[in-house]
Amino acid sequence: MGSPNFRFKQFTVWHDRCAMKVGTDGVLLGAWSPLPKAGVQEFRGSGVTTEQAQSAAEHLNSSVAMSEYHYKANVLDVGTGSGLIALMLAQRFEGAEITAIDIDPGAVEQARYNFGQSPWSNRLACQQTALQDIEGQALYDLIVSNPPYFQDSLKNPNNQRAMARHTDTLSYQELMVHSARLLKEGGRLALVLPIEAEQQIIALAQAHKLYPTHITHVFPKPGKAAKRLLIAFSQSPIANSQAPIAYSLTLESETAPRSKEYQELTKDFYL
Repeated sequence: MGSPNFRFKQFTVWHDRCAMKVGTDGVLLGAWSPLPKAGVQEFRGSGVTTEQAQSAAEHLNSSVAMSEYHYKANVLDVGTGSGLIALMLAQRFEGAEITAIDIDPGAVEQARYNFGQSPWSNRLACQQTALQDIEGQALYDLIVSNPPYFQDSLKNPNNQRAMARHTDTLSYQELMVHSARLLKEGGRLALVLPIEAEQQIIALAQAHKLYPTHITHVFPKPGKAAKRLLIAFSQSPIANSQAPIAYSLTLESETAPRSKEYQELTKDFYL
C-alpha cells in the first residue's frame, strides 16, 4: 500500500481519500502550465529556445491589454482530485485566486484539507460541481485540467476511480465547449492528455476558436515513444499562423530516474 501523502518543498498533498493519487501527469501540468501573465520563464521544457519562448510569451500577452487582472487572475482547476495542480499554481503565481472543482465528494474533502494546510489557503477554494454546471461566461484567465482520458476501455469496478478516469463524466467535446465559454478574452487553457488525443483535441478546440500556442510531447525515457501531451490554447493563432511552438521533454535519462530537463522543470517542487 502506498503512502497516504506526498511531500513537496512547500506543501504536502494527502491523497488517501481520493481516487487519483499524486502522479507525474499532475506534476507536469502544474509545473508547465503557462501562468495568466506569460513570461519567457514559463515556457519550459527540452528543446525550446529563448527566442521561441520570447515569441510565445509576446504572442500570449499581445491579445489583451496589460491590466491588473493579469496580476490578480482567476484560475479554474477542473477535476482537481487531491488539489495538487491548484497548489502548484498557487505556489508559482502569487496573484492567482484559484477555484478547484471535482464531482467526487471524497476528492473535494481531500482537496479542501490540503488547501487549508498550505501557505496559500486564502487563495484556494474547492467546490463539488461539474464543469458543465458552472454558470456564466468569461470568468477565468486560466483553466487547467488533467481530465478523464479512458474512452472505450473496461471500467474499474471502484466507482470513484472509474469516475475520475473515464471521459463519460467529462468528454473532450464538453471540456472545449465550456472552457471556451468560461475563458476571459485572452485567457488560456492548459491540459495534459494521452499523446493519442493530440489531433482530436486540437480539432475540437479550433471548432470553438481556441488555438494551440505550444505543445510538449512527453517521452518516458530515451528511445521510447511519447506517452503524454502537454498543450496550451489561447483565443488566437500564434504569430499569425496556426502552427504552435512544439518541443519535447524526456522524463528519465540513461543514468537517472529524472532527466536534467525534468529536474529543471520541477526543481521548485520536488524535495
